[in-house]
Amino acid sequence: MPSHAPAAGQRLEADLLLTLTTLIAAAGWIFSKEALAGMPPLTFVGLRFAIAGLVLAMFSLPQLRALDLRSLRDSVLVGALFAAGMVLWILGLSHSSHLGEASFISSMGIVLVPVFARLFFGDRPPASTWFALPLALGGFACLSLEGGFRIELGQWFFLGAATVFALMFNVNSHVVRNVPVRALSVVQMLAVGVLVLPPALLIETWPQQWSGAMLGWLFASALLATTLRFLLQLYGQSLTTPSHAALIMMLEPVWTALAAAWWFAETMSALQLAGCGLIFLALVVSRWVWIRGLFGGRG
Repeated sequence: MPSHAPAAGQRLEADLLLTLTTLIAAAGWIFSKEALAGMPPLTFVGLRFAIAGLVLAMFSLPQLRALDLRSLRDSVLVGALFAAGMVLWILGLSHSSHLGEASFISSMGIVLVPVFARLFFGDRPPASTWFALPLALGGFACLSLEGGFRIELGQWFFLGAATVFALMFNVNSHVVRNVPVRALSVVQMLAVGVLVLPPALLIETWPQQWSGAMLGWLFASALLATTLRFLLQLYGQSLTTPSHAALIMMLEPVWTALAAAWWFAETMSALQLAGCGLIFLALVVSRWVWIRGLFGGRG
């Protein structure tokens, strides 16, 4: 990351790249949901990340060759957590009928990151964390009330995925901080394929026919929403400060809700809007130190 404030042109390029990244991430929800219409969830997510990992590996050979045994072991540990989180996420997606709501529940992992840092690593989170957490829980409660105070199975899966991803982020930060980002990402993606595909073949029915549309959604998910998204995000983040990148990346659930409204004609009730609004407010509060610094000119 740059150690000084980026030039205006560089900052504009970073803004455009990171905004494009969040739009691709939002589109990835659509790609995945469409792919699930013809593929079992575990088979889909295993193939998606196996393909993405193999493609990204072709761009990362020098970094992969430089991994020592300890770095590889630690990367596989993070990859196992990533696989667990993706299994919960894809099961949530397969049981969800509302992508906009689901994307906001998934984003709650951001609020949980400093909480886990305190519980497992003794870090002292910013005071804003303790204001953000009840807002996020209040938002989730509003979403669960939509069905008459009944938390749907998909919502449980997404909440579980957010929890695992928050734990994974902390392990990432404390255990593999010196591992090259691209090599780590390749191991993470391939870990999903290696760990998820074998049980998927045992417990799920392999598709009898592979239509062109189904393959199209699979490859769009793997190559656009995973590999391309990662490369754009990494480059965009290298052009700006962490606080500025975080502010833009926070918009992903908003774009996902808008994309779902356009593609699937989804609508939200007042209670759903309130729940998503509270979760988004929690995201803002949880990153308030960075946001305040950004608008204060300190990045």
